[in-house]
Amino acid sequence: MKNDLQKARDFEKKYLQNLSKDDQPRFHVTGGVGWINDPNGFSVYEGEYHLFFQYYPYDVKWGAMHWGHVKTRDFLHWDRLPCALAPDMGYDKDGCFSGSAIALPDGQHLLMYTGVRNVRRSNGAMTSYQTQCIAIGDGVDYRKLEANPVIDAKELPEGGSAHDFRDPKIWYEDGKYWAVVGNRPADGSGSVLLFESDDAIAWRFSSVLASCHNQYGKMWECPDFFPLDGKHVLLTSPQDMTSMGLEFHPGNATLCILGEYDRDKKHLLRENTQAIDYGTDFYATQTVETPDGRRVMIAWMQSWESSGCKVKGLPFFGQMTLPRELSVRNGRLIQNPVRELESFRSVKVSYQNVVISDETNLQGVSGRFLDMTVRVRPGNTNHMYRYFRISVAKDGERATTIRHKPENNTIRVDRSRSGFPHDIVNVRDFPIASRDELKLRLILDRYSLEIFVNDGEQAASFVIYTPISADSISFSADGAAIIDVEKYDIEA
Repeated sequence: MKNDLQKARDFEKKYLQNLSKDDQPRFHVTGGVGWINDPNGFSVYEGEYHLFFQYYPYDVKWGAMHWGHVKTRDFLHWDRLPCALAPDMGYDKDGCFSGSAIALPDGQHLLMYTGVRNVRRSNGAMTSYQTQCIAIGDGVDYRKLEANPVIDAKELPEGGSAHDFRDPKIWYEDGKYWAVVGNRPADGSGSVLLFESDDAIAWRFSSVLASCHNQYGKMWECPDFFPLDGKHVLLTSPQDMTSMGLEFHPGNATLCILGEYDRDKKHLLRENTQAIDYGTDFYATQTVETPDGRRVMIAWMQSWESSGCKVKGLPFFGQMTLPRELSVRNGRLIQNPVRELESFRSVKVSYQNVVISDETNLQGVSGRFLDMTVRVRPGNTNHMYRYFRISVAKDGERATTIRHKPENNTIRVDRSRSGFPHDIVNVRDFPIASRDELKLRLILDRYSLEIFVNDGEQAASFVIYTPISADSISFSADGAAIIDVEKYDIEA
């Protein structure tokens, strides 16, 4: 197993050298070859942002998880680095699952991840044991500690599952290292456990930071915990969520808990909950604090439910969202594209006070690599339009539509004609706050649409597979709407 990492690196070197830019997103991370899912190890190291990801280089389907690796200075241009981790030890022989990273005082880069070992029980059934492990390196090469695993089932609270115990997120605060880890307690739901360490190597259980109590799904994957604008934020991705109105959709979902952190009891006091993203393709968030004090989040822009739908002939599957800056406003998590995106805008096209009723195309407003903001208000002071709609990635037979319906304050996104070969979840409705004016910011890349509503009050992410030649954009309304449009091409 010791040669597994070199095998993956040799495979990357062979296949990535022929990678065509014409197949790639312009400014979203992919693996280039093979499968990717959760972002891992989002961190600052030696003046650059490093991002790792769950990775199976040998096929466009989930397999024995490795860690792929890229880095950036601007969140849009990513340099590929060699595969960082492979499942090559007894404690991680069946996968190096998700985790995080931190720069150490001695200049080294520490990766903390979940090692998976599958064991056949006496009744013939297979079960997995998940433990937390560490590798330390120089930003390219990493060595796994002889002391691994550094956290195992002995550190779990009573009733905690050694099978569902994964995705450590590490940080340094108040002279100690801390890590949150997802776990499934005795009630079968989800919880987030807090661990502490003096040296990032020897760990001890500290507390149950937050518990689900079967309210928001089951196992809470990929937890992240941080202070933001006077509150503490817990992000997690629950499995087996049941729907709750239009706020939470069933299946693998996302959850943000805002509240106060009780430092004595080491427990998060819940004040508000919300979905993180309202689209069909968003899971497994991870954040980093930038040197200038911003909290930036990235996520896997895909869903497990649609992961069988692939573009024929593409050598890779899966991509990350555009990194987003987070804030808290009026008790809600707010997210907007990183400001670095604005440096790569070109070819500005703008319109003001355009009256929309029938389907309308505006000269210069088209494309598939763009950043477009649309402001919408009623065209009649006495009557609100019944709906307003934008269609993007459009040609004669295909389009992705975004519809605002003021009657019930909802946005509906329909990608039924967006290139998917199977009948999967293609329509998503989500609630928005009532406003006299609606503001929509749309970010389009080759295989994706990201929507930001009312300066980041909601975000919604969607994978689309429409051919790149489908680049028309149109506007329509039932009733009259007045719009302002500001559109830029993205040249990243």
